[in-house]
Amino acid sequence: MSGVRTTVGWQVHAEGVARLRESWAAVPRGAPVRLAKRTSNLFRGRSAAGPGLDVSGLEGVIEVDGDVAEVQGMCTYEHLVEVTLAHGRIPLVVPQLRTITLGGAVSGLGIEATSFRSGLPHESVLEMDVLTGSGEVVTTKPGDALFDAFPNSYGSLGYATRLRIELEPVAPYVALRHVRFDDADALAAAVERIVADGAWAGEQVDGLDGVAFEPGELYLTLARWTDDPGPTSDYTRQQVFFRSVQERSTDRLTIHDYLWRWDTDWFWCSRAFGAQHPVVRRLWPRRLRRSDVYWRLVALDRRLGIGDRLDRRAGRPQGERVVQDVEIPVDRLPEFLDWFDREVGMRPVWLCPLRLRRVAADTERPWPGYPLSSGETYVNVGFWGVVNVGPDAPRSPRNRAIEARVSELGGHKSLYSEAFYDADEFDRLYGGEELTRVKALHDPDDRLTTLYDKVVRRR
Repeated sequence: MSGVRTTVGWQVHAEGVARLRESWAAVPRGAPVRLAKRTSNLFRGRSAAGPGLDVSGLEGVIEVDGDVAEVQGMCTYEHLVEVTLAHGRIPLVVPQLRTITLGGAVSGLGIEATSFRSGLPHESVLEMDVLTGSGEVVTTKPGDALFDAFPNSYGSLGYATRLRIELEPVAPYVALRHVRFDDADALAAAVERIVADGAWAGEQVDGLDGVAFEPGELYLTLARWTDDPGPTSDYTRQQVFFRSVQERSTDRLTIHDYLWRWDTDWFWCSRAFGAQHPVVRRLWPRRLRRSDVYWRLVALDRRLGIGDRLDRRAGRPQGERVVQDVEIPVDRLPEFLDWFDREVGMRPVWLCPLRLRRVAADTERPWPGYPLSSGETYVNVGFWGVVNVGPDAPRSPRNRAIEARVSELGGHKSLYSEAFYDADEFDRLYGGEELTRVKALHDPDDRLTTLYDKVVRRR
């Protein structure tokens, strides 16, 4: 396969780890520690920091051996998938944006359409090496305190340098069915049935997600891996994938294009930049229609306040940015969507069912930093945009209300964006006691920023 990136091998990996440790040793005591990553998928600000740790040698796949891959922590899923597809395999869960890194999806969180059967990305990690706050590289496995506390720790416990992950065989094509529901109760019932049966209307379901366009217009997209050849759609050109969900009941993509179907238009968010206008779309180079380009435009807007100026000029109320993903128990999903329509009023929203893969004998909630129940089905609800709320916008009233409502419904909120919890509530929701204990073991000099400081105080 011409042009496909190859594995980097163990020698290159060892050299990369050595450079990382050298850069760690050069950080002055008391100075903030961060990674010098070239990409980010975070939507929260942080205080200015000095040069980051050198991760330039930790961005590849070390080797692929059957259904297992050894991967460096800063490897993007775009690169990882390019290598594994050459072996007819993919990671068990491939987050929807190309530049999410494997280490980022494990120390943060990731989710996608296979999560209803394969859980979250960290649940298919067999072993990993972590650069801890002591400057040592520690090898850790499921059941170890460091390993189990690492998901959703966002660098507060260290940085993954190597991860051994499971892969699954995959077919070259994906057949899609877009099934419409007229209310959220019917959709929630369908999710529970598909999770239980792994099928819908007698046909296997390998991937499951959906879109709620309006209260009476909701869809589940059912994906099935297939070897059958035939014509495929291409949503990297003039057509936009999320519109196809409304416009056709069946579709067909290559597995590559299915994995990145949401990245080309950042779900539907590219319309904010005009990238879905037919004329603009023809002029906008395909190679620049991708999530990391849009993210840089958002960062520029935040730096220059362009959106706020346009709102003032147009006479619109001041806007509050509402960019969040939340996990809601499936039986409470209709209740949440009804509340969300009344109090926030943002559509469409993404729906992605999730069920933890790991079942621990000694606890119902096996991942202390994001304590979902292993016996429950959740639906991730993703919503990303601006709500014009007026002079209260700087106090983030909609985001605070979302946090409260999600907790009331027994759900959880991802931490890649802004959060507003007080310290006690944050520790209760995100395993603060266990994270503090593990951090004391592996970062005795407290060199790494705590999770609360990273996420809420944005240090």
